[in-house]
Amino acid sequence: MKKTHIIALVFIAIAIAVLISYIGDVSTYDSFASAQKKEGKFVRLAAKIDKSKPFVYDPVKDPNYLAFTAIDTLGNTMEVVYHNTKPTDMEKSERLVLGGKVKDGKFECKDILLKCPSKYKDNPDAIKHDLDAATKND
Repeated sequence: MKKTHIIALVFIAIAIAVLISYIGDVSTYDSFASAQKKEGKFVRLAAKIDKSKPFVYDPVKDPNYLAFTAIDTLGNTMEVVYHNTKPTDMEKSERLVLGGKVKDGKFECKDILLKCPSKYKDNPDAIKHDLDAATKND
């Protein structure tokens, strides 16, 4: 075999190893029930804030502590603790994607991704109105 063939095979093997390592990162969203079964392992789940439960955030006392109760897509609830500053307009968010681990019966969140509500959800004619207003200004 030529040296170039050997080098090409090594590069192909490295590329395959990298792709296999990334396959483990591609996952679907878990629920709180499945996250509890995987206690201590990093999971991602889709949830929304349970507005009937208290929302604990006091930036004066501790700006890096946020606690709230979340409801997953199956209707299960769990207390979520986030050790970072509260994301802006979090209460207005329609959906949250939480990344973290279950620890001692609580979801220890490492990152929060906010899913913005659709500004046209309540009024489907709003987009037509905005479009008409934009064309009149031209």
